[in-house]
Amino acid sequence: MNILILGSGGREHALAWAVKQNPKCDRLIVAPGNAGIAALAECAQIDILSGAEVVRFCEENAIDFVIVGPEAPLAAGVADAVRAAGILTFGPSAEAARLEASKGFTKEICDACNAPTAGYARFSDAEAAKAYIRRMGAPLVVKADGLAAGKGVIMGMTEAEALAGIDEIFGGAFGAAGAEVVIEEFMAGEEASFFILTDGVNALPIGTAQDHKRVGDGDTGPNTGGMGAYSPAPVLTDAIAQAAMEEIVLPTIREMARRGTPYQGVLYAGLMIENGKARLVEYNCRFGDPECQVLMMRLGAQALDLLQACAEGRLDQVQAQWAADHAVTVVMAATGYPGAYEKGSEIKGLEALPEDSRNMVFHAGTAASEGAILATGGRVLNVTARGETLAEAQARAYAMVDAINWPGGFCRRDIGWRAL
Repeated sequence: MNILILGSGGREHALAWAVKQNPKCDRLIVAPGNAGIAALAECAQIDILSGAEVVRFCEENAIDFVIVGPEAPLAAGVADAVRAAGILTFGPSAEAARLEASKGFTKEICDACNAPTAGYARFSDAEAAKAYIRRMGAPLVVKADGLAAGKGVIMGMTEAEALAGIDEIFGGAFGAAGAEVVIEEFMAGEEASFFILTDGVNALPIGTAQDHKRVGDGDTGPNTGGMGAYSPAPVLTDAIAQAAMEEIVLPTIREMARRGTPYQGVLYAGLMIENGKARLVEYNCRFGDPECQVLMMRLGAQALDLLQACAEGRLDQVQAQWAADHAVTVVMAATGYPGAYEKGSEIKGLEALPEDSRNMVFHAGTAASEGAILATGGRVLNVTARGETLAEAQARAYAMVDAINWPGGFCRRDIGWRAL
């Protein structure tokens, strides 16, 4: 098969790494890719938000299968365009991707299928939103309704913080994503990520993970797109996962189909778990980043078979095979992230690190220049390792982190601490 993966981050490097190991993969192209991806696949410069341009590229390069990595092309309808051209596609339609593109829409779906989630209200007017906050009192969670690149969520632990969140979102901090806000009740508990493949009818759970959103050790400081993750997530027990499938995931899939917008792709359910019960925090319509890195590390080559079965509507014929092991990924970010950070600093020492089924550095925001690897983003590297235990995987990952010479970067030193 000739395979095209759309995207340029750590998620796409992990997907490419897993896909490349499968003997079905004859040619692998990633658009636009990054310096790490370029070491294992061809990279192509195309506008991945343009369905027409992606289709044209596929036809010119005899692409058999397209895997859409990030959320923005999904929301822009790229999967629709590629599917309409008769090319096998992994990723939901723009209509189905509203489960991520609009938090208010997800709440509507939860209401329609009685999926347990936080109580909420939705506003397009700042003063009305503030009046609601004053009436309800803190703590509350204030969210920009649209796509905000993993940001756009403000924890209003005090009334003042919640009110400031309204000013921030309606003030344009998250662009068009902040045209509306959703204000939710604060849910106590422990958060975990549950990943399910669905072809619109069948659903196949393919793993659990837990990520670390805050920038500092001990979950302190501002929220980020994710500073690390581990898999599996012990808090998401088999019993809780089964209940989440029956009460949240399957009702959602059935409701989307009932509306004539069946969901096909990966459904990432962010769950809040308290007293053995799960409630939905949010849906994402793509593999999480950095959760994808630990999932792919554990799935390996079979990932392509599963994604293909999903795209072909035959998920009922496949099963995910899991080793009884653990994986940890540590995000190395540019100093200053998630605020202002410098681009262009050089990263040394990567060439000396192992690259195999148990140790891998996935690139998120890098570029190659005259033989050097330069940091080009906020989250730059995902240093990932597997182990028989979580402690072993964590130790392996940090041993690799310590071998990387990058004065312009930093990381958390406690990824996996909740489970450990």
